[in-house]
Amino acid sequence: MAVERTLSIIKPDATRRNLTGKINAKFEDGGLRIVAQKRVQLSQAQAEQFYGVHRERPFFKDLVSFMISGPVVLQVLEGENAIARNREIMGATNPANAAEGTIRKEFAESIEANSVHGSDAPETAAQEIAFFFAGIELVG
Repeated sequence: MAVERTLSIIKPDATRRNLTGKINAKFEDGGLRIVAQKRVQLSQAQAEQFYGVHRERPFFKDLVSFMISGPVVLQVLEGENAIARNREIMGATNPANAAEGTIRKEFAESIEANSVHGSDAPETAAQEIAFFFAGIELVG
């Protein structure tokens, strides 16, 4: 198994409800380490650029508005098969379909306000991490 890194975002719905610690405990209990972390307020330009792959989709404007509605916690998680493990810990995008004990089952308010984002592939993880973090900020 390979040690990987993946981007994790704790979204505004979760930071508003002060769930950062509970969510991070799930990542750590699931075998992932937090090797970089910062709390930020995304600008509209940052959110539009980060989610640019969805620009032509009907939900793009609502997604951007939601992601700038409050602070987010950006972090890099590291561990064996971290990308797949993170996605397993997060649960299905739709909280109604998420497995018991997952972040989205326990904390999500809706499909959009689903508390967390995670990279979906090694290439995406590398791009997403580089978007928000300089190499010197990754301390593992």
